[in-house]
Amino acid sequence: MSDAVSMQHTYVAPTLEHCLARLRVYEAMRATLGFAPWVARLAEEGEPIGWGGLSIDPDEPEWGLEVSYAFAPAVWGKGFATELVRFSLEFGFGQLSAGEIHAFAKPENAGSVRVLEKCAFSFLRYEPRLERNHYIVTSPDG
Repeated sequence: MSDAVSMQHTYVAPTLEHCLARLRVYEAMRATLGFAPWVARLAEEGEPIGWGGLSIDPDEPEWGLEVSYAFAPAVWGKGFATELVRFSLEFGFGQLSAGEIHAFAKPENAGSVRVLEKCAFSFLRYEPRLERNHYIVTSPDG
């Protein structure tokens, strides 16, 4: 979360303490809601390659359930984001019975836009306050 290259299209934690505080909030969310982003690894004991999944932004809960992700630049373009988003949608629509899931991506972040489109997200609108495009996907069960 503090690596400027990895996080160039999203939130960059200014300090390790900020990063830890944000992770603690998400872990508290897991205890309360039953879900929060996961750490992504190539193998169970391997080094983390990324982070993501479903959450409700603790600073802006009005956006609802959303999927987000960030991966180390060394693994960009290898399909990990698509895999994580697809798994998140299965979990959200299956286990959580969500009706819709949101995502946000800066327009210039072509990689994330491509991931969201491959995962059936539709462009909803540009959110000027966030400087991001807002995407949505609805439950296949309607």
